[in-house]
Amino acid sequence: MARFSGFPKQGLQFLRNLAKNNDREWFQEHKGDFEQYVKAPMTELVLELGEDFESFAPHYLTDPKKAIYRIYRDTRFSNDKTPYKTHVAASFNHKSLVKHAAAGFYFHLSPKELLVGGGVYMPGSSELLAIRRQISADPKRYEKIVTAKPFQRYFGAVTGERLSRPPKGFLAGDPAIEMLKQKQFLASEMLDPELALSPKLLPELSRRFQALAPFIDYLNQPLLG
Repeated sequence: MARFSGFPKQGLQFLRNLAKNNDREWFQEHKGDFEQYVKAPMTELVLELGEDFESFAPHYLTDPKKAIYRIYRDTRFSNDKTPYKTHVAASFNHKSLVKHAAAGFYFHLSPKELLVGGGVYMPGSSELLAIRRQISADPKRYEKIVTAKPFQRYFGAVTGERLSRPPKGFLAGDPAIEMLKQKQFLASEMLDPELALSPKLLPELSRRFQALAPFIDYLNQPLLG
């Protein structure tokens, strides 16, 4: 059975046009294009990724209804009142943990970029403390994961917001102090958005998510209790 063949060119073109016409009237007139060229192939891609996840991350949600972000922006607390996102995105989160507070896989596509990666984006204080304690207890284990060849090949360094000083409850002399200053634990790679038009998109995403899986599992381990 043929696997995902890529987004149609009309999908990226729709997103380009949306960036220039980000209003409800234009979107309603072109909603059929969104459904056919963006939403439908995105759903197919997520379903195909779900099959691959079974081999390396079976505990992560891949139901398109839960994984794919809505195209509609929440403008309630934003100065930017444009109603629609100009990219499509999906995240894959652990079935037993809270989305964004725990670690998950993520990708998004716009006409300008294709980003793939994951990690912990918005940990609460309890989640962040649990992760830091795990790192502090055995920093070599964490280092081994983030210096592994597959992780380095695609993602390089762990990124995200950092503290300038040691976090509360940890000593400046802790051997892992630089790692513990992370407020977010993220890893990502930027790819050419033209890849999205190719059958290579699915295997390229799968390879990167598989390389990321030990990092994601490590971050979630202390959160699972």
